[in-house]
Amino acid sequence: MLSSSDPEVLVPILSAGKHRNPRRGACFMEFASYLAGERWSDHPSCTHPGLANLARAVNDTISNKARNTLAPLIPSVIGLTTNDPRLEIIIALHVASAALPIASEARQDSLAVGAIVCDAVLTRMGGAPSGTEAPIAEALHSAPSAEAWAREFLGRYQTKLPESTTPRQTQALVLSAVDGIAHAFVDDRDERLRSLLTSTIDVSKRFISLGQPAESMAREPIGSPSAA
Repeated sequence: MLSSSDPEVLVPILSAGKHRNPRRGACFMEFASYLAGERWSDHPSCTHPGLANLARAVNDTISNKARNTLAPLIPSVIGLTTNDPRLEIIIALHVASAALPIASEARQDSLAVGAIVCDAVLTRMGGAPSGTEAPIAEALHSAPSAEAWAREFLGRYQTKLPESTTPRQTQALVLSAVDGIAHAFVDDRDERLRSLLTSTIDVSKRFISLGQPAESMAREPIGSPSAA
């Protein structure tokens, strides 16, 4: 649903989920597609897929009361995209870093596994440019039991850490992390979710502005024979 007191200015009223058309409502990325002049979609080409994945997740998990505080962020994701595969991993690490200190113990274990793998893959790809690094070491240290479990798990089932990830894997890590924040025993979940989206947009802007080429590497699923 789009609302305006001035016919020249459209203000989104955001709602959760996917919508067939604006009359039925709009999620964060659907309104981005509208502003970008694209076909109505929650997967527009104007935004990096990893960042769009985070925006959809935050849109759907933040409370109904707080959801429209995301609206001012929508224009900032338009045109924010790159073919550099490192950004997908950098986004996943930023989101996992935010979730690890507050997620439930059960959730921390899987987040730690994903974070350790992504961090290793990003290092092999040349690492994150200055100013886009995620505080993943600090996040893992905040959950020492989960870190220990994850390293023992990876050591047991993998002779070495995978050399690549797929967008499907990194985006699954983001969804798990956002859900972990949304169900954490903290009083400021909405503020944390909005801040996470804001900071990840800023990191994405810095990364794209640097325009540094990534090392060429095939992206293979974790656990594939060639990645083992």
